[in-house]
Amino acid sequence: MYLLRMLVTPLLALVLVFEEWGWEPLARALQRLSRLSVLAWIEKCIVRLPPWAALLVLGVPALGLLPIKVLALYLLGNGHVWLSLAILMGAKVAGTAIVARLFQLTQPALMRFGWFARWYPRWKSWKDGVLAKVRQSLVWRAVRRVKAGVKRTARRWWATVRRKKS
Repeated sequence: MYLLRMLVTPLLALVLVFEEWGWEPLARALQRLSRLSVLAWIEKCIVRLPPWAALLVLGVPALGLLPIKVLALYLLGNGHVWLSLAILMGAKVAGTAIVARLFQLTQPALMRFGWFARWYPRWKSWKDGVLAKVRQSLVWRAVRRVKAGVKRTARRWWATVRRKKS
């Protein structure tokens, strides 16, 4: 069991880091879209769902993205590597955004399932522990410094571009 955990944890940590990076910002972006009356109405309907329907709604994006992922694999098999990667990345980002927002909307209903209410806090605690270890790593801190430098450079460049236009 220990060996399995040692092999799986680093892979899962990579997935968690991506999800953590995108989960909140992408959910906020979709939340801003809910200002549109049709989406606001859909969200209100989702919030009122019973637990079994909330679980179903949360699972729909995974099934909806399956044909897109199969298409990407088909393209990869036919030599369209970059197009395949672009489709897979787009599907991952869109899927994360949709699932993150749907989870925010359905979590109260899902917590009415005994098994979910029992396991979700354990999962969250474990996930937070893994992410805390990742954030303490030298690699994570180095990437954060590089990211901050890129942001500063981009802001300076954008300010220069705007001044030239004025």
